[in-house]
Amino acid sequence: MAQRLGIRPSRRLGQNFVIDAGTVNRITALASLEPADVVLEVGPGLGSLTLPLLAAARRVLAVEVDPVLAAELPRTVAARAPGLTGRLEVLAADAARVPSLPGEPPTVLVANLPYNVAVPVVLHLLATVPSLRRCLVMVQAEVADRMTAPPGSRTYGVPSVKLAWYGSARRAGSVPRSVFWPVPRVDSGLVAFTRGEPASGGPAADGVGPGGGPAAGGGRAAGGVGREEVFAVVDAAFSQRRKTLRAALAHWAGSAGRAERVLRAAGVDPALRGEALGVADFVRIAAASARVQ
Repeated sequence: MAQRLGIRPSRRLGQNFVIDAGTVNRITALASLEPADVVLEVGPGLGSLTLPLLAAARRVLAVEVDPVLAAELPRTVAARAPGLTGRLEVLAADAARVPSLPGEPPTVLVANLPYNVAVPVVLHLLATVPSLRRCLVMVQAEVADRMTAPPGSRTYGVPSVKLAWYGSARRAGSVPRSVFWPVPRVDSGLVAFTRGEPASGGPAADGVGPGGGPAAGGGRAAGGVGREEVFAVVDAAFSQRRKTLRAALAHWAGSAGRAERVLRAAGVDPALRGEALGVADFVRIAAASARVQ
């Protein structure tokens, strides 16, 4: 198919196509799709995952940045699963930048995401598509570790906290590099995500409020603060990982002294580092900043 279309996998677009039937069937099974689900698939490529998704869900909205592949996908479905063509809608666009999606709001994201944009794509879609309740994405193994890392772990960082704002994520399996064409230099991992309830902002044993994060894309946490305020604290806290929160948040707070006052008002030890905090702690810090001079 690639030869007929004159396609050579693009490193810039992160194109590594899944060519193993067992892998796409496994992903579809792990997604636990229901007949009423509307699936959002990002980067369908040659359509190997699209076909089993169409068979399992009511509709599939496939967002493909490559215009040649986007144009070919309906023809592939018509040739290989003619009875399912009515379930497919294709949008030729960059999923990390598309402001809105056409048609019925999707309920589940299932995708083999390009390694270089996986986290921005997932966060953008969770923020702009509040109808998404669940996700199952295949990403680079290292990225999967970062997305699902708990506070205090070596791989915990900005992606871990920001994803926790929206809900809970877990590793759902590993994928060997041999199932792709071309074969990448790294292995992949599956990440399963479930959108949760608003972050508490109150004390929690693991630093995460009930449900993990707000149910709506631009929702506000229990502390009365929104995503932008909380994410600003997260970005500042991890901008200098070796520094204490008092030092790392100094620029964000206006001074190291005010950073310490905000942290103490939030019930957070200023001597801690960002990797020790959960999303509920960052919510409390953002909320305290509005009260402390």
